[in-house]
Amino acid sequence: MKKFIRILLKWIMLPLLVLTVGLFIWGYFATYHPKDIQEETVNCNDNARTLKAGQKVKILSWNVQYMASKDYVFFYDLLDNSGPDKRPDKKAIAKTINEVARIIKQEDPDIILLQEVDEGAKRTDKEDQLKRLLGLISKDYGCHCSSFYWKASFVPDPNVMGSVGMKLSTISKYKIKEGTRHQLPLIENMNFLVKQFYLKRAILETKFPVEGGKDLAVMNTHLSAFAQGSNTMEQQVAMLDKMLKERTKQGLPWVVGGDFNLLPPGEAYKELTDYQKQYYKPETEIASFFKDYQAVPNAAQTTGNRRIEWFTHFPNDPKVKQPDRTIDYLFFSKNVELLNKAIGQKDTWDISDHLPLMVSFIVK
Repeated sequence: MKKFIRILLKWIMLPLLVLTVGLFIWGYFATYHPKDIQEETVNCNDNARTLKAGQKVKILSWNVQYMASKDYVFFYDLLDNSGPDKRPDKKAIAKTINEVARIIKQEDPDIILLQEVDEGAKRTDKEDQLKRLLGLISKDYGCHCSSFYWKASFVPDPNVMGSVGMKLSTISKYKIKEGTRHQLPLIENMNFLVKQFYLKRAILETKFPVEGGKDLAVMNTHLSAFAQGSNTMEQQVAMLDKMLKERTKQGLPWVVGGDFNLLPPGEAYKELTDYQKQYYKPETEIASFFKDYQAVPNAAQTTGNRRIEWFTHFPNDPKVKQPDRTIDYLFFSKNVELLNKAIGQKDTWDISDHLPLMVSFIVK
């Protein structure tokens, strides 16, 4: 009898072992595994202009929410993943891309930092959204560089059940000479298999040659949004801070922009509802950036009587009726002169769950 049981267990356990190993192997090869630091392809026209020292430059940073519009409450928009929507429809995507193009034409920035741009994702019909957008804006935007931070041929999540592809994209009227992807620390409290299919957030650094000066380093990023219960945000901020201090030591002028998913220092946390507070910590992890670097918006703007003018996030939560917090920023080195600053609040509320942030500065 014991011999029979051993044979039976052997025949049961062996297929289970093979299935488990096979699942892990499939999970690895179906997903994206970038190096900690890797070169990214720069696409640039031969006749692209070069920045010059003393030149005024306008930069726009915007999380475009994969061109999904503000007409949905996606599953991840609520803390318990109970949002009813899984994807936008084709008409909403087309309308939103046209609206993003309209704002770009209206604002006419020299450099554009976009977050959440889809390519190859089932939810957006596997379209290259950057390619379509470039076809709608001026041909002066002759240079661009992108870096994926979510990519898999198939994600076995009931809310996804298909391919994903989402990237950071930097677009420019001026020559980009190199692009580099820097891997950010991943969320720690996930098992190995889940981590393979999850977002691998990053910093996309592009270098712009400057006639009569040192290269301008432009960094585009999107920090973690669902890292509650871990110190992931501290780790990501620390890594970015280390990069910025290194660029400062090199004497390079630099700017970093994007969706930081972190509140500014001050009373911002206290002003949120108890439900919304669950996304953040009482003391923001990014507080030191407002002391060490030039911030837009700065601490005075995000805490003053007119702080509502600097809100950048309009959550897809039905309980939230207007932009209610600032989580997107542009930070600059101190050897850059800042000029005009603005949040595109005039006619952008129905385009994305984030508003575009724009700053003009002088390259020295």
